[in-house]
Amino acid sequence: MKYTRLGNTGMKVSRICLGCMGFGTAEGWAHNTWALNEDDSRTIVKNALELGINFFDTANVYAYGASEEFLGRALKDFAKRDEVVIATKLHGKMNDKPNGGGLSRKAILAEIDNSLRRLGMDYVDLYITHRWDYETPIEETMEALNDVVRAGKARYIGASAMFAWQFQKALHTSEKNGWARFVSMQNHMNLIYREEEREMLPLCRDQKIGTTPYSPLASGRLTRDWSAEKTARSESDVIAKGKYDSTAEADQKVVERVAELALKLGVSRTQIALAWLLQKAPVTAPIIGATKLSHLEEAVGALSVKLTAEDVAYLEEPYVPHRVIGHQ
Repeated sequence: MKYTRLGNTGMKVSRICLGCMGFGTAEGWAHNTWALNEDDSRTIVKNALELGINFFDTANVYAYGASEEFLGRALKDFAKRDEVVIATKLHGKMNDKPNGGGLSRKAILAEIDNSLRRLGMDYVDLYITHRWDYETPIEETMEALNDVVRAGKARYIGASAMFAWQFQKALHTSEKNGWARFVSMQNHMNLIYREEEREMLPLCRDQKIGTTPYSPLASGRLTRDWSAEKTARSESDVIAKGKYDSTAEADQKVVERVAELALKLGVSRTQIALAWLLQKAPVTAPIIGATKLSHLEEAVGALSVKLTAEDVAYLEEPYVPHRVIGHQ
């Protein structure tokens, strides 16, 4: 395993992050009908630790907290708390009451305590805003997050899935008031969705923000033939369908080039897609989901795949602009 600092912090994380959206039940934000039960989730966490992964990402809305519970119990049994880096997120609706979601001070101070209780931990290493809250002043959000850090309930704060102007507004608000600053951006990025390269990645490079891309394999679309039989996840994942339900010729060409390069280099398509992300600055660690040990081993193997400038250009050449998605 290789490790690197998260953005401009001193905290070191594995260059592969295990995403835990698939832990729990079919309930919650993503309606994961392919979700792993607790026993299977524990096996994945144990395998990840054995491979050297120390970075784990979850969220309060994943199976309405079951993901946090499964992850917390597994890490308590298999790891020392100070040797792992735990990220969780908030924003999504946890109930249908007026204050059931969002990034108000009320929501933040309640949800950090709820997440810590479910995780069975005194603190998280990274507390992430899952989406932008259009109804709450950014000053209210950033001051509350600062208070969470000062109370010792989070070591750092990060953000996810927003426009670059919004992220810059949050950074400016923190700097102006001397509050804790976002150190990471969890953005949607892969070979068939590269819109983040226009504004967000240059901003993060300039501000020394680490990025942890989600959906690095485009929900599996980069790992199989364009016309391949659909999987259980691709059939039921409503979030992914909203992102990738397309027959765009350019996307198909990208997928074909991933396959060609994988064959040429004697590695898997997964490893080509991850290697492409890993060579992008300022990518810290792609967030990968896993339901089998082989998924983890394949992802870790991507760290040994070196792409030339010509390889990268060949993979990128067919890309065409896409509509911006994932910020809702």
